[in-house]
Order: sequence, then structure tokens, then C-alpha cells
Amino acid sequence: MGRLTVEAAARADARTGEFVEAFARRVEAMPPGQCPVGLMLGQLQASAAQTCGKCTPCAQGMPKLEALLREVAQFRATAATLDEVRAAATLLRDTADCAVGWQAGAMVLAGLDAFADEFASHVEAGMCAPGTRQTVPCVTLCPAHVNVPAYIALAEEGRLAEAVKMIRKDNPFPTACALVCEHPCEERCRRTMVDAPVNIRGIKKYIVDTVAADSVETPAPLPATGKRVAVVGAGPSGLTCAYFLGLMGHSVTVFERRSRLGGMMRYGIPAYRLPRERLDEDVRAVLAAGDIEVRTGCDVQTDEMRSLVDEFDAVYVAVGAQGGKTLSIEGADAAGVMSAVDVLEAIGDEQYPDFTGKNVVVIGGGNVAMDCARTAVRAGAASVTVAYRRRLEDMTALPSEVEAAMMEGVEMRCLQVPARIEANEEGQVTALICQPQRIGAVHGGRPAPVPAGKPEVHLAADLVIIAVGQAIECAPFEEFGMQHDRTYLCADACLQAPGFDTVFVGGDCQWGPKTVIMAIAAGKTAAANIDELLGFHHNLDCGAAVPPAHPNDRTAYGRVQVAERPACERKRDFKYVEEPVSAEEAAQECGRCLRCDVYGIGALTGRGMEAW
Repeated sequence: MGRLTVEAAARADARTGEFVEAFARRVEAMPPGQCPVGLMLGQLQASAAQTCGKCTPCAQGMPKLEALLREVAQFRATAATLDEVRAAATLLRDTADCAVGWQAGAMVLAGLDAFADEFASHVEAGMCAPGTRQTVPCVTLCPAHVNVPAYIALAEEGRLAEAVKMIRKDNPFPTACALVCEHPCEERCRRTMVDAPVNIRGIKKYIVDTVAADSVETPAPLPATGKRVAVVGAGPSGLTCAYFLGLMGHSVTVFERRSRLGGMMRYGIPAYRLPRERLDEDVRAVLAAGDIEVRTGCDVQTDEMRSLVDEFDAVYVAVGAQGGKTLSIEGADAAGVMSAVDVLEAIGDEQYPDFTGKNVVVIGGGNVAMDCARTAVRAGAASVTVAYRRRLEDMTALPSEVEAAMMEGVEMRCLQVPARIEANEEGQVTALICQPQRIGAVHGGRPAPVPAGKPEVHLAADLVIIAVGQAIECAPFEEFGMQHDRTYLCADACLQAPGFDTVFVGGDCQWGPKTVIMAIAAGKTAAANIDELLGFHHNLDCGAAVPPAHPNDRTAYGRVQVAERPACERKRDFKYVEEPVSAEEAAQECGRCLRCDVYGIGALTGRGMEAW
């Protein structure tokens, strides 16, 4: 037997990992607007670098397929070329020895179908499809297209009030989004190629924690137009629409069925994540923007909707999705079974539950389920368990929310499908019975659970909170004549309700429960389109200018994370859980911004900003 060694056979392997990690970060920072044909070509080239070249399909098929895709990418291909691409990709997928080859072929085939319009444009028009162009990632991926680099640069210079104004140019809820936004703007931050995405939400939090939003004056409204607009619903979407219409000089009346404003920001997000006094800072600023009247306690039904359409020049329906869904299982009507929406709505009116000594089971795996579980902990529950039908990593809740819940003592029982709810003779719930699952094939982008050959699981429960989704109360609007798809109200791409010239629909009631920033984006869009409908094309001045860019600092830094109060402390109350971001931390994060609005693609596209 010869001598052995612990060294790797290929000496470069010890260092290759660093380059692979850098390559992975580059892929993670793939810019929005990337040409799909170029993307397919790049992925195929990466596959070619991985192959061992042993089998003929990889050794000969990949170079051929790469050459064909390059013809398409350079606008030199014909329809016959696309047929060759499909044939070569099919052969590679079906005959390659290993996953490197068949995945590469499958990827090209999937791209041909997913991006058929793009491939056709390359061949038939000799150009990329309309709208295919790289843009500034953070601005593009923010649903409201907030000028992120601009307010970061203002914050870096200490001009925090101007930073608030820059945010409010597109988003009148800087405080709420600083505290609860899911920050899609960070998903493809180009800083990822250097170290990690800029903590954009953390910077925004520093801004509004240092300078309260309602202490920063809103722009002076433009001259009165004499036009009147009704907004139904005072959530993030409705109030955003009212804010921008008010600044444009239109007279706005907001109708809200509850006694307080904010919609699901107030009645769906617990105070430990979004303190009510912080939400009120944004609301006060919104209501100061022009001629805006609010009528609370107004539940708009069919007759009222008819009157609004007759009385006002335009109507924006933004009633949200504030109804709780239930489960069609035995015992769902037992005493002690409640909707997540009802639990959080009561807290919005400062009616905090008392679950002292209770065993609470929450059904669901989204952010609302985490909110209910963490609320139950704070309400004194003896135990809190989340029952979810998929795996932990399949939960739709933010990973940070799941982690926070577990730190506070919430037990996650995954791969458990609710089978029935048991109750005692008095009709009071005593347990949730679940059927264990095993994870199966991927469907719709996630592995689907299938029944496992295991006995049922008994979860003792004094209370069961169902957090499996939300619904809208659309009957009055359906009776009025507005179209719906059995679940949500219909609208076109400009948010206009089909069949109505002056009625617009947006937010959760149009596309289902989403996020605060998406609702804000809908309100902004509706305001701009209503303004056009009324015969105007107003441009608004936010009162702040974009600072010039400093040279980029490409030194690798660790990303500053927003710290939270210790779990053992925060789980005892409903006080805000996050700690302040220090001036030093904010300065470092601001300095990490690469100013993509100026450098790179931003210089070629008018800084990548979308026009108002």
C-alpha cells in the first residue's frame, strides 16, 4: 500500500471556493432588465466550465449550443436557428451522462419557453424586446421606485430632513416602511458583488428615528384644480393616493369604515413591529398635504358607491384584504378558534388579548402567522406552537420573523396538515389534530407536501388561531357592477376598473394580500393616472436635490444589521423590538452605496429613475 496524503488531489481546490463564492455573489446581483438571451448564454458558458468533457453530448453539444445562442444574442439568427437551439438543447438534456449536461439543456429549453417573446424579437426585429434594459437595481425593485441612492447620499451628508423629502417624493410612509418593509430593494444590490447588500431599510430607519417624518414639512400643494376625488379606504394605498392627489391640487375625500386610519398597518401589524405613534407620524404628514378630508365610520356599500361615482370626478377603491379566511375542517367552528385578522384587528384598537396560561396553536406559515404567534407569547400564553404543512425553509414569512419567533419560544411543527379540531362537551377547543406529511416533488416553485405513513399528531390547544390568508369584502362593489375574479376586484394595468371611466382599484383588494410598499406603489400609480384622467399632467417637486456622487469605496465591509432587544425581555411586552441604528453604523452603510444611479448603467439611462 502506497503512502496517502490529506492534501486535495487538485491543489487549486483549496482556493477555488473563494472564487466560487464571488461568482455566486455576482449571480445574486444579476441586474433587473438583463437580456434573457444573454442570461441563457452566460449560464450555458458557466455550465461548460463545469463539465468534465467525458461524454459526447457535453464535449460537442455544449460548444454547438453556445455558438447557436451567440448567433441569437448578436441578432444574426433566423427562425431556423431557434429550431436548431431547441433540438441541440433537447439532445443535451436527454443524452448527457450527468446533471451538468442535462441541467444545462433543460435550462435552455425552459428559457426558450419562458422568454419566447425575447427570442422572437432577437430574430424578427433584430433587437431586444421593448423594455429590456438594465436599470438601477434598488430603484427598479422598489415597487414605488423610490430614489434610494439619492436619499442614502443625503443621509451620508447629514441632510436627514431632505432625505425624508426625497423618500416622500414616491412614498409618503417613510416611517412605516423603515420599520416593516420587506426591502425588495436590497435583493439585487450591486454591493453584493463586493461583500453584501447595503442595509437600505436600516439607513431609512436611522433617518426617521433621528428626524420624525411629521416634523418635516410636506411640499406646498399646487393650485386648486376644482376637481374632486373620493378614496374608499384609508390604508397605505388609499392614503398614498390621497397624498399625491392633494399635492396636485385636487380636493380629496377619504372614506374609512373604522375609527382610525392606517388600514392593515394599524390593524394587521402588531405594535411591537410598528408602534402606533410612529405610524401616526406618517399619517399626520399625509393629511397635511393639500385639501384632504377624512370621514371615518363610513362603510361604503352599493348605494354609497353609486353616489360617490355621481358626486365625484373620480373614485379610487382601496379597501384592502381585511377579512380572515378559515379552514374547511371538522371543529373549525368550536369555541376558541379564531381568525388571525380578528386577533390583530383588536390589537389595532388597543384591545390586547389575555392568553395567560393558554396553550395556543397557530395554523399557517406567513408573516401574519408569525405576528399572531409572537403576539400570543406577549399575551402570556403558556405555550405557542405554529403548525405548518410544509418545511421550515418553505415558509413565506421573512426568515428574520421566523427566527425571532423561535427565539421568543415559539415551537415550529412543520410538515403537519390540520386534519380536525377537537372540542370538549362544552364545545371548547381542546386540540388540533394534524396529519404528518413528507416533502415531495416541486410544484409551483416549492416542494409540495404529501401524506406520510405516520400516525396523527395531537397538539393540545386551548386556542387555535387560523392564519392561512386574507379575503376582501367585495360584495358591495360587485353589486355596484365592478368586475371580480371570484376573489379580488379586477383592474387593468393602469388600475382602471373595467367598464368604468372614473373608477380605479388598487392594492390588496385588487391583487391579494401583499406588502405595505406594494400597496403604496398602487396608490401612487392610481394618483398619477387619475390626474391624467382629469386632464392634467402635474409634476411634483419634493424639495430636495440629488447630491453628486463621491468616488466608490470598494473596500469589503461587514453589513450592519439592525439589532433587536433581547428575546427574554422583548417577549414580555408590546414595545418596539428593534434597537436604534447608531450614527456610525449609518455612516458606514451609506458609504457602502456604489451610487449605481451615477456610475455604470445609471449614467446611460438618466440615472435609471422612472419619471413621476
